[in-house]
Amino acid sequence: MTALSEKTILITGASSGIGEATARELAGTGARLFLGARRTDRLDALASELGAHVGWRALDVVDAGSFDAFVAAAQERFGRVDALVNNAGVMPLSPLAALKRDEWRKMIDVNIHGVLNGIASVLPGFLAQGGGHVVNVASVAARIVLPTAAVYCGTKHAVRAITEGLRQEQDGIRTTLVSPGVVATELGHDVTDPDVAAVLQQWRKKALTPDAIARAIRFALEQPEGVDVNEIIVRPTAADM
Repeated sequence: MTALSEKTILITGASSGIGEATARELAGTGARLFLGARRTDRLDALASELGAHVGWRALDVVDAGSFDAFVAAAQERFGRVDALVNNAGVMPLSPLAALKRDEWRKMIDVNIHGVLNGIASVLPGFLAQGGGHVVNVASVAARIVLPTAAVYCGTKHAVRAITEGLRQEQDGIRTTLVSPGVVATELGHDVTDPDVAAVLQQWRKKALTPDAIARAIRFALEQPEGVDVNEIIVRPTAADM
């Protein structure tokens, strides 16, 4: 038995990167996992590999109805929801002068509205059962601002503020902000500016692997009731920022 035995934990963006690594990290704890993402073939393969205590459903975090249905499916499968790991995110970096309005909108929709949709979908159930845990995956960009990353940093600053606001408003609900430094994932694959893509490739020469962030998420989730790890920043030892 572990601290997470029989707990139901939802993970968004679970088809790759930090989300997939978190599912793998938690699979051996006895927790019941429910995975969401748009790439359902990957979810199906991952759930099949991890076992009968893992379920999945297609999820578009930008669509509030999709998120409500995701949470309802988890409740139907496992009876309740104990924690949500809001992990889905996008990072198409570019200078503001490039005027990539569609990319700005996408970051705001996924990185901010996606987090809010997740909170809105689980909060009524958490309040009814007298507890729950929201883990929001942000970034070191929640604390700094870099050229070409103004909008991305703005979205992660917002996630930090939203997480702290939820903590202050709800005594019985735990909140954790996990802020990774550079991690070797697919994040940023949609950068369309070649110069920015080259810089990102340089940053990733000093990168964590996703399992490092998964262990931090597990640490926060495993704390006993009454202990709330509010924020964890995880950087590569050799990181410049």
